[in-house]
Amino acid sequence: MSKAFPKLMAWLILFISATFLVYTTRLLSSPHHSCDEQIFAVRNATTLPIHQPSKSLQDYKEKSKTGLEHIVFGIAASANLWGKRKEYIKLWWEPREGMRGIVWLDRRVKTYENETERLPELRISGDTSSFAYNNKRGHRSAIRISRIVSETLRSGKMENVRWLVMGDDDTVFVAENLVRVLNKYDHNQYYYIGSSSESHLQNIHFSYGMAYGGGGFAVSYPLAVALQKMQDRCIQRYPGLYGSDDRMQACMAELGVPLTKELGFHQYDVHGNLFGLLAAHPVTPFVSLHHLDVVEPIFPNVTRVRALQRLKIPMQLDSAALMQQSICYDKTNSWTISVSWGFAVQIFRGVLSPREIEMPSRTFLNWYKRADYTAYAFNTRPVMRNPCQKPFVFYLSRARLESATNLTISIYTQHHAPQPECKWDMADPTSVDRVEVYKKPDPHLWDRSPRRNCCRVLSSMKKRLVMDVGVCKEGEISEFSQLDS
Repeated sequence: MSKAFPKLMAWLILFISATFLVYTTRLLSSPHHSCDEQIFAVRNATTLPIHQPSKSLQDYKEKSKTGLEHIVFGIAASANLWGKRKEYIKLWWEPREGMRGIVWLDRRVKTYENETERLPELRISGDTSSFAYNNKRGHRSAIRISRIVSETLRSGKMENVRWLVMGDDDTVFVAENLVRVLNKYDHNQYYYIGSSSESHLQNIHFSYGMAYGGGGFAVSYPLAVALQKMQDRCIQRYPGLYGSDDRMQACMAELGVPLTKELGFHQYDVHGNLFGLLAAHPVTPFVSLHHLDVVEPIFPNVTRVRALQRLKIPMQLDSAALMQQSICYDKTNSWTISVSWGFAVQIFRGVLSPREIEMPSRTFLNWYKRADYTAYAFNTRPVMRNPCQKPFVFYLSRARLESATNLTISIYTQHHAPQPECKWDMADPTSVDRVEVYKKPDPHLWDRSPRRNCCRVLSSMKKRLVMDVGVCKEGEISEFSQLDS
């Protein structure tokens, strides 16, 4: 047995050597792959298919964006006022951009062939005499108007519709900003979008949870369908309500759908001069403007329609930035400057904080024609009493796009109102005739988080102030303390 053991070990070693030789030969004859390459191949196999769908997903998102072609407007109108109010609708109605909508009247009105393309289709509202109405201070036309969303839904214009938007015949919409706002929401869900009144008293009397119809509101298509099925029964349950918009909100409450507030819908339940509200617009898209017959023209010394026609110029150049406020300081002259782009520029002597300037000044009266600072649902500041702090106001005169530089150039000229004598020993803005503001159009302004644009003084000459407005640079803020040094 001792002689057989060495022979067994020799055969075992020979077998192992032969096996190793065969394995090594096969390995060397196969294509060479390092461990890193094998890992890279596995990673590629798992990550490569992900890149292609992400591009497709981006394309899908672009194609699925809401456009004007997805919106149908229902406009409440009165035959008695139609001759005057239709001029407001002509200012914003653009059927060539894919707009669709219906003006709902209480009776037939005279029509003119040359207005066909400048106005939506006219229809007569359905009979509402069978509905009870017992509010002694209101008018039963509120029932007719409250049914406009449902009647528009039944109109036959509902192909490829995502939103129904309601407004009054004295409401002007900034259609591109309306689209920007609606793109924030899923049109397949139940949404009721609008805003409250500026009047605290109106909101208390009616509801803070109600979208005021004059300022306009949007209802997603599925919600409009649900509303249409139950609205007539719902209206019968509320004969004592005053208006159409509180009837609408009552039905939304029964459906369990709250108001989604967007501050760019403006009811403007105020009287007098809107300057303070427009010059300090909240950081949100400017969507609508209502009660045009109640307030003064937004530009001085022109009619209401002519004033709004002037506003259309910046609206077409850069709708996203319309009315957006920027605040900066002229260190050379120690001035505080507020730019409400496309509308007006204000120059104040001395230093005022952004916290103060971003509050609307009370150039207007409340809905009951009283100068009561407690009457509003937001903070306001009094009109400056100190004669040296009274702002110098420059209103938009003209604007254009310079194609070579892709910059908008808006010119604001001074409104020469009587200025009280100021004894401060500092530069006087009286000599400034105009302000030039350069700004690059920014259609994606509201794709980013809300923030005021920054403004910078480029040059300050005796009669001309030149400024630049745009996205704030890294670290750039409206820091008023820099003037103290």
